[in-house]
Amino acid sequence: MASPMPTLKPVLNPTSSLVEMDRDHLIHPVTSLRTHEARGVTILESGRGMYLTDSTGRELLDAFAGLWCVNVGYGQESIVRVAADQMRRLPYATGYFHFGNEPAIRLAQRLVELAPSPLEHVYFTLGGSDAVDSAIRYVVHYFNAIGKSSKKQFIALERGYHGSTTAGAGLTGLPTFHRNFDVPTTWQHHIPSPYPYRNPVGSDPQTVIAQSAAALRAKVQALGEENVAAFFCEPIQGSGGVIVPPAGWLKAMQETCHDLGILFVVDEVITGFGRTGPMFACEHEGVRPDLMTVAKGLTSGYAPMGAVLMSDAVYTALADGAAPGVPVGHGFTYSGHPVSAAIGLEVLRLYTEGGILANCQAVAPRFAAGLKSLADHPLVGDARGQGLLGALELVADKRLKTSFAASLRLPERLFDKGYKNGVIFRSFGDCMIGLAPALCCTVDEVDLIFARIRRTLDQLLDESDIRSAIK
Repeated sequence: MASPMPTLKPVLNPTSSLVEMDRDHLIHPVTSLRTHEARGVTILESGRGMYLTDSTGRELLDAFAGLWCVNVGYGQESIVRVAADQMRRLPYATGYFHFGNEPAIRLAQRLVELAPSPLEHVYFTLGGSDAVDSAIRYVVHYFNAIGKSSKKQFIALERGYHGSTTAGAGLTGLPTFHRNFDVPTTWQHHIPSPYPYRNPVGSDPQTVIAQSAAALRAKVQALGEENVAAFFCEPIQGSGGVIVPPAGWLKAMQETCHDLGILFVVDEVITGFGRTGPMFACEHEGVRPDLMTVAKGLTSGYAPMGAVLMSDAVYTALADGAAPGVPVGHGFTYSGHPVSAAIGLEVLRLYTEGGILANCQAVAPRFAAGLKSLADHPLVGDARGQGLLGALELVADKRLKTSFAASLRLPERLFDKGYKNGVIFRSFGDCMIGLAPALCCTVDEVDLIFARIRRTLDQLLDESDIRSAIK
């Protein structure tokens, strides 16, 4: 009797197989899970400079630097070399038990050299969210150590983003990060965003600044100055829609915090490392934070890493807050990871000696002109930015600043059309386009970004339901 023929498994397209594996197993961040299952994943395969290529071979101009982070562009061979060399030499070293490693030590020193005064000490994390979480823990420890243990209340801004850990998500002022997570908690509070375009009493800079300072004073008074620990803010509110406060706002908030006896914590996870022009956005106004959080551009996204920088006054209180030999009980397995630190050192070299920071400053005026060139588009209500960080806010009625109805699904349609036109940007849920191109971009690439965005907006305007929504 003949042997039965073996059952042959169908040969799957590798991409199709990956899409199914993703659908079945991989949870994506900040995503509607059922929508993602129905849609399927878009797989990115390679990157070079300002460009990404997906699994279908489509080339895309990345106008968002991955997620605000690939500041030096894709495919920097010098970063690959230092990472490989460090992996061969020492792929991991703990920071526990008084151990250390050369790249982490040198990176801490270099960050202090570049950071605004009086930041002199560095704690390394894996990214921005846990940098914020670490900052919160250090602030609590600080006030307990100096005998002001009632100071447990924290204040941040509406529309602010400070990560999605349990602690950071409560300081974040965006409802998406609160829904079903039981945050903010009773010790987390918010004051209005310094949002010039939608300020109910107008966009006059001094009015906006005075309002924010007064709101912070009022919140502290309501909570009791003896109970408030710190105020957290971004120099520009990134995930809240690239909200650019008036010049002088950050300095005024620092002075208000110091008047009130609360710590001033600046979140430069997005704005740090040249994104707004100087190495740190604090430099625009000579701001001196008590603590600062960084990530993203620290390694340009080539490896996970973040950091908390703190003043010597805060550090000294932590160091002297317990009897000798008693540890400060906060630490991560991968704090000061040698490979990430080696990458960070090379990225900082590229910013400075490699000319990438200078390129950003040279190209920024062209980027600002590109934003301004779209301000008169029928869909654009506001164009704003600083350095190579910007946003276009889309409205149905320019005079009344009315947003589009959610039923139109404008953010999804906007992103999809942009993708088909070969440009990736952040399409915010409240109808804004976020832009953060790599700092290595050329003038021609900046022009191409805005040409493709204009084409995308024109195509959207040609659709009858969008056109009929315009007032």
